[in-house]
Amino acid sequence: MREALLLVCALMVLVAALPARGARPEIKIPADFPTFTVPGQEQAMAELRELYWVHYERGGPLATLWDEWEISPTLWPAVTTDNRLEIIRRRWREALLGRGMDAEGYVFTHQHGSIAHQQGWPFPFWGQGKGWGRHFSTQGYPSGWGPREPDSQAGWETGGLRDLGVKDEAWRLELTERGAWVATPEFKVEPVDAPFIQVRWTAQGLEGANPRLQWETREQPGFSPARQMYLPPAGPEGFTFTMIPVYRHPEWKGTITRLRLCFDNTGPAQVGIQAFFTQYDTRHTINNQNFVRGSIHYFNWTGDVDFLRLNLQRMRLAMRYLMDDLGGRRYKCIVCPWVGHDGRSGLVVREGKKEQRSGLGIGNNYWDLLPMGYKDAYATIQYYSALLAMAGLEREIARHPEWNLPGGPLALDAKDLERHAAEVKANNRVFWNQATGRFTAGPDIEGKSADYGFVFLNLEALYYDFATPEQAQQIMDWISGKRTVAGDTSTGRDIYHWRFGPRATTKRNEDYYLWAWSSPESIPWGGQVQDGGGVLGFSFHDLMARLRVLGPDDCWARVQEIVAWYREVQEAGGPREYYKDGTRGTLQGGGTAGGLGIDQEFFESILVPQVITEGFLGLRPRVDGLAFSPRLPAAWPSLGVTGIHWHDLVLDAEATNTTLTLTAREGRDTETRIVLPGKGWRAEVTYRNGTTVERTGEAEGSGTAFPVNWEAAERAVFRKRG
Repeated sequence: MREALLLVCALMVLVAALPARGARPEIKIPADFPTFTVPGQEQAMAELRELYWVHYERGGPLATLWDEWEISPTLWPAVTTDNRLEIIRRRWREALLGRGMDAEGYVFTHQHGSIAHQQGWPFPFWGQGKGWGRHFSTQGYPSGWGPREPDSQAGWETGGLRDLGVKDEAWRLELTERGAWVATPEFKVEPVDAPFIQVRWTAQGLEGANPRLQWETREQPGFSPARQMYLPPAGPEGFTFTMIPVYRHPEWKGTITRLRLCFDNTGPAQVGIQAFFTQYDTRHTINNQNFVRGSIHYFNWTGDVDFLRLNLQRMRLAMRYLMDDLGGRRYKCIVCPWVGHDGRSGLVVREGKKEQRSGLGIGNNYWDLLPMGYKDAYATIQYYSALLAMAGLEREIARHPEWNLPGGPLALDAKDLERHAAEVKANNRVFWNQATGRFTAGPDIEGKSADYGFVFLNLEALYYDFATPEQAQQIMDWISGKRTVAGDTSTGRDIYHWRFGPRATTKRNEDYYLWAWSSPESIPWGGQVQDGGGVLGFSFHDLMARLRVLGPDDCWARVQEIVAWYREVQEAGGPREYYKDGTRGTLQGGGTAGGLGIDQEFFESILVPQVITEGFLGLRPRVDGLAFSPRLPAAWPSLGVTGIHWHDLVLDAEATNTTLTLTAREGRDTETRIVLPGKGWRAEVTYRNGTTVERTGEAEGSGTAFPVNWEAAERAVFRKRG
């Protein structure tokens, strides 16, 4: 009896120690993770810090798409725990230097593997449309992103070789005669469904050869040198994924019916073909902008001149690709020339029946189900931002000959970039809908503009200062609910139905999509992220737009709503528990479609707490120092932020609207130029020997700059007078 009673007591203690179902997750934040301090707002600041840590902990280099969003939030915190401070810098350095780029200057996407374009987004792939393909192995294909079972070589024709069968993850061929070849079975594919052909293969003995792809069409049967493209030979190690841009050939037209791969071998050789298939063009029009801005952010935070030396010409080439290949210079906006990216929807209703237009409506960016224009508003906004960022960098390079950086024909002129950026902004009327008072996705190749109330696009236009003041006011009046747009599904307070931020769009969209997203009407309004749903991370752009247009008090009111939502979610056990029954909304993530993007692959959630540093504190990294532009709500006596890591320096900052105090953690031989907005600032610098010196600043544009050397200085207090 006694033993049974002891067992029951032990079980009760064990159960009591377990977290209750739906209990708030225990989140352990390192003591040296930056803190936010506002007197009287301790709980709100603690919640924002926790939200920050949850996403910082898993942050860092991802696909190129996230370079602009992830770099600053993961670089500025001075977290020495587990050596994060140095590790994250090293990871970013390696990632940016390792970003793939083709010979023309297009920067690769680096998203997860699939059988889509190797330099683009993982979908659409040929099986989602009217393409063609054969896969003799499924090795390395993520689940759901390729064929279920390997194909056989039945139906293929060969010449000058011995068929060794399918083994060791490939169709193995022994080339026995000069000029061996393989030809596909017959099929029917239109060029819009096959702008590229991909061969995944390996070869021994083709060194110096000039393989070529030939094709025949229904209109022109038979293979001919008039219809061929050369390709580089595969290497002997592993499998080479060769993409052939057949869309560039003037004879890639009609209905394609067969392909032939000619190996051009002059002697015996061994070839293994893992796969041979058509491919859609899934490249993104915003990769280059994100790569350029991400690289500049990295350099500004770290001062890594060697990184810039290794990467500068790649950055310049990436900018020139935008200016030349994507039409920026000619059209004063980005105009996508790629097959399937002409802005037309892949869905169309004719005589009451929906038609899927295979090959059309391919996405250009994060919002991957939406065609997003031919004249691409989203990419143009990012282009405008990249032009100004690159202009600033080129100006700094000219000021610092000691950096010993390359010039040459790729170098860009800062004044020219700024003039061009002004032209691009002045041309924003191309995207403006006068009737609705907001930006559209952009005119498609037929001149039609899609306007589904793209909140995300308009908020980024405000964040990057692409809109005029009048446009900015109209946009915020619409999003804040002050102004109603006729025909919108969501208006007024309902735009913030999800609480953590505005809906991504405000008008129901059942027909403006990639063709493969064929039944949008089957998902309720708000059940898809890109149709009335919402993404937590992009609430940051809403907050920053509010700060710019409506002021800090309005921004702070919105932050408080986000904090209240976050607290409620965490106390329910976290997002997966809070949204599990679907009554509050459906989560997307981990392969499941839904209306809300909060966790899992939504890494940009790290952006939201940056409203404290980039917004209210006005913190911006520069090559030579830090700029601060405090804009505090009236209810805040002050704002403190600890652990700001710039170059080799760690600073703590405390600000009001008229004062800024910076304290160095330790002495460093680092001269930092502190830039503050407007005139009338003075500084008191306290040195480690106890002396204090009052100083006046130097005029810099419309602001005031103070050089401070932190080897001797311990604290600097800046006060605005008058």
